[in-house]
Parts: sequence; C-alpha cells; structure tokens
Amino acid sequence: MIILIVDDHPLVCSALETTLVGGIEDCRVIQAHSCAEALTVVRDRDDIDLVLLDLKLPDVDGFQGLSQVRRASPRLPVLVISGLEDARLAQLVSSHGALGFLNKKARAEEIVDAVSSVLAGETVFSPIIPCAKAVPEVDPAVDAIRTLTPQQAVVLRMLGEGLLNKQIAYELSISESTVKAHVSAILKKLDVSSRMQAVLMAQGGVFDQAMGSMAMPVPEFASTALAAER
Repeated sequence: MIILIVDDHPLVCSALETTLVGGIEDCRVIQAHSCAEALTVVRDRDDIDLVLLDLKLPDVDGFQGLSQVRRASPRLPVLVISGLEDARLAQLVSSHGALGFLNKKARAEEIVDAVSSVLAGETVFSPIIPCAKAVPEVDPAVDAIRTLTPQQAVVLRMLGEGLLNKQIAYELSISESTVKAHVSAILKKLDVSSRMQAVLMAQGGVFDQAMGSMAMPVPEFASTALAAER
C-alpha cells in the first residue's frame, strides 16, 4: 500500500514514514511538503491508498488543504494530523470529509493503529481526542461573534466551509480584496491570529447562537447564502 504524507516539515515527514513503514506491512510512503505538491500527486497517481494530511501548510489557510484534496479525489481516505489540540477539530475535519484526526503527540503505536483503522474503512475520531463538550450557556465567543457585521458573519460561515477567498468573492459577488478586508476585520474582532482559530471559535453551535440573537438585517446579497445554511 502507498500512503501520501503531507507536511511542510521534512523531519516530521521522515519520522512518520519511519513509523508507518516499520509498523505496517508492505507500506510505502510518498512525501509532499505543500498542498500544491499533494494535489499533483493525487491527480497524477491512482495508487494512493491514504493521505496523512497536516492542517498547517504554507500555501493554504485553515481547512482549505483538506477541502482541496477531498475535491481532487473524493474517494481517497484522508487522516488529518495536527499539533492543535482543540477537541472541536474532530467535528470540523469530519464535516470536511476526513475519516479521522491524529494529534502529532500520539505514540508510534497509536499512529499505526489510527492509519490501519482508516485503511480498513473505520473512523478514528473518538480514540484520538475527546468528544467536543457542549457549549456553555454563556460563552464569550458568542459576544465576540455578535460584533461582526452581517457581511462579516457570512464570510465567517463560508470560511468554515473551507472556501477560498476567490470562491467567497464569487459567491457573494464582491472583490477578492473586499473578502480579505472582511477576513482581517473578523480576526481582529474575534481576537485571533488565523482563519482556523476564527472557524474553531464559531463551532459547536456558537455561531448559530450568536446569529440567532443578532437584530441587524442581513444584506440582500448574503440572504441566500445564510438561508441555505440554516
């Protein structure tokens, strides 16, 4: 079998390759250090059995890498690996089509077991990280999201779907520079430093809870997008 490891750190790739080759019979590994490299491999080869994908890659933001790999080869199983420990990641990567989440701190035997399980058609969310806790009645994230304008709220929801800036611009009939401005404003208002952190903050019902209490009208250009999501 052939496993594609996608991580921008060569030492991490080498360590994972050593673990997999040593723990899984007849395992071969291909390495890619960016999303672009991974997409080239996935499109050019039909013998890849699994993709072990890091969420943080130099040429994509947030869940864009996962979304692009899934679109390039919908039937190819993807196991996400990340140094992030937020339990809500399990729900997010699952909603984007991954069959599991593996923390980079996992022991070698856990890595082998997780990869073997996904190759067997199973999912590995629960054994790797705990299930997401219910959103508390009072969540500061709700108040933060309430400060977003209707346009910014729509953009945040689309970020959660893994859309690229140019895709958001197309869907909302606005310029890509306007989308970038919205994203910058969102990060500032939510007091986070990355798109992924913003999306994580809005998960677990937080976004819907905040939007449900927003009295401001939704702009006409965004009403269809919001209605489709509810």
